[in-house]
Amino acid sequence: MKQQYSFVTKWEIEAPLQQVWQAVYASLEWPLWWKGVVSVVEIEKEDTNGLNSVHAYTWKSVLPYQLTFTMRLTEKQPLKRLKGVAFGDLEGQGVWTFSEQDGLVRIQYNWDVYTKKAWMNYLSFILKPVFRYNHDIVMHWGALGLAKKLNARLVSG
Repeated sequence: MKQQYSFVTKWEIEAPLQQVWQAVYASLEWPLWWKGVVSVVEIEKEDTNGLNSVHAYTWKSVLPYQLTFTMRLTEKQPLKRLKGVAFGDLEGQGVWTFSEQDGLVRIQYNWDVYTKKAWMNYLSFILKPVFRYNHDIVMHWGALGLAKKLNARLVSG
């Protein structure tokens, strides 16, 4: 049986909102600065509304496994919000939100997914806390990488 996971990640970074937004939006470049992102491959280009692009993501972490899933961009509000639907090893949705005040950009990522790998579902009763820890580590790597990429101060993340 599929297991559900809901993660909320919050980052705060002292950087211009436009730069933060562009770095997160340009996910094809994530492997250059986000430890844990093995690859991002464009499957479909965005449509004339800037939506429906499809990218395949492969992630690794401190644990000895990789996850691959595909995301379709379903919502894009420049400098405010990105939303995508995931399918593959994980299925569900991810939502990035951005806000800025006095040079401090706040980013929140909500990741609500179900696991599709049989071993993950079978062992979830033991491994759920480990998967949560693993997710938090990978997202922390993202915050650190983003700050380094933008030569900015990471306030939290």
